[in-house]
Amino acid sequence: MTNHISTKWIGGMAFESNNPSGIDLKIDAGPEDGGEGKGYRPKALMLTSLAGCSGLDVVSLIEKMKLEVDRFHIEIFAELTEEHPKYYHKVHLEYHFYGKALDEKKLQRAVDLSIDKYCGVMEMFRRFAEVSAENIYHKG
Repeated sequence: MTNHISTKWIGGMAFESNNPSGIDLKIDAGPEDGGEGKGYRPKALMLTSLAGCSGLDVVSLIEKMKLEVDRFHIEIFAELTEEHPKYYHKVHLEYHFYGKALDEKKLQRAVDLSIDKYCGVMEMFRRFAEVSAENIYHKG
């Protein structure tokens, strides 16, 4: 399967990129790099893709396992190399689950399945970065 997007320069340091869903996305550099900061930064967009890919997997598994979760979010902390070209060499994901009746064992299984089996973006990251993850449970 081949994916296709088109990204066009819209002036300054800004670009607009289409998406197979038909939604456009603006990319822009920060003021420190000559942009206006009115769009996603490319490297941050990579982390957003990672969180979105794994998050979709986990939510799908939460539903399939009929787990009770009130809220869920992912925090990502990533370190860039010092030398150019700078890339993420360490990436840590925190999966935060909120609820009164969290089944920690099954939630861990859902996260593990995303990390080890389903999330293609995670697999891409593993090709160039040390990836780690942890679950954090907020009961009550």
